Amino acid sequence: MSPAGTTPHLSPTSSTVTLHINGDKHTLPVDHRTTLLDALRERLDLTGTKKGCDQGQCGACTVLVDGRRTVSCLQFAVAAEGREITTVEGVAQDGRLHPVQEAFVELDGYQCGYCTPGQICSALAVLEEHAAGWPSAVTDDVRPEAGPPALTPEEIRERMSGNLCRCGAYVSIVRAVARAAENTKTGAVGAEDAKEAQV
Repeated sequence: MSPAGTTPHLSPTSSTVTLHINGDKHTLPVDHRTTLLDALRERLDLTGTKKGCDQGQCGACTVLVDGRRTVSCLQFAVAAEGREITTVEGVAQDGRLHPVQEAFVELDGYQCGYCTPGQICSALAVLEEHAAGWPSAVTDDVRPEAGPPALTPEEIRERMSGNLCRCGAYVSIVRAVARAAENTKTGAVGAEDAKEAQV
């Protein structure tokens, strides 16, 4: 341990990095082999991001890096320096849940809740990717001029397929993503309220 007021000695396999997480900057020394997931959980106490398989297969550790979903167990912390990282702790704004979070609560898009942070981060990216017109493996017309495909249950299932739910809450998760997409379009008005407003 370094004496107070001195810089800790860094080994050739360590660096001091600055991570931009949920709008805050965190500077810390890390071993080059430290994953972003371990830096978040073990070094910064941001435990919303869960460690599941630790092999990039279950999606429990999904976070957003520069707006793109990333399985943080396969991302080195040093490679995330200077990039904008959003974890589930940074999704709600000013004490108000994001429409995706509201939809998960309203439609029981979780059971034990372990996969929920990764599901929510992934759903946020799904909505952005869909709005930008990105096709998926099940999109019929992938021409750019065709615009975004309808966000059908099949599209949602395909786009969320990297996130596993051990409890099997998939039906509710698909409904929650569809509700969030509708709420986002209508300024966070519930889907049923939006339909009534159109009548």
